[in-house]
Order: sequence, then structure tokens, then C-alpha cells
Amino acid sequence: MPKQKTHKGIKKRYKLTATGKAKHRKSSRGHLLSGKSANRKRHLRKDGIVSGTLAKVVQNGLRPSM
Repeated sequence: MPKQKTHKGIKKRYKLTATGKAKHRKSSRGHLLSGKSANRKRHLRKDGIVSGTLAKVVQNGLRPSM
């Protein structure tokens, strides 16, 4: 029986918290920041939490490495 492998694309973008939630970095923070307001940039600083059906997909993609 072959081993299950971790999805490497998911591993690079998401991290599981201690309670099993999937954390990710918010988009629009890489470049062109001068055109964005301070309020918008401040809200983009915190990591986002994946919810709904996509959360299960991310958890299953990371599962074999745990």
C-alpha cells in the first residue's frame, strides 16, 4: 500500500492552529502598498482563518504530515 503524501502547495500556504483551524496569509500585501490606505493595510496584517468546506480540504491536504 503506498503512503499518503502531504499536498505541498497547501503546506506552503496554510498552517494548522492547535485547535485544527487553517491559518493563511492575506493577499494584497506583497507590493503596491502606497496606493492602499493605512486602515486597509492594518487589517491585512493579521492572518486569515479558512472557514466552510475549504477548511476540510486544507485539513485533509495537511493530514499525512502530522
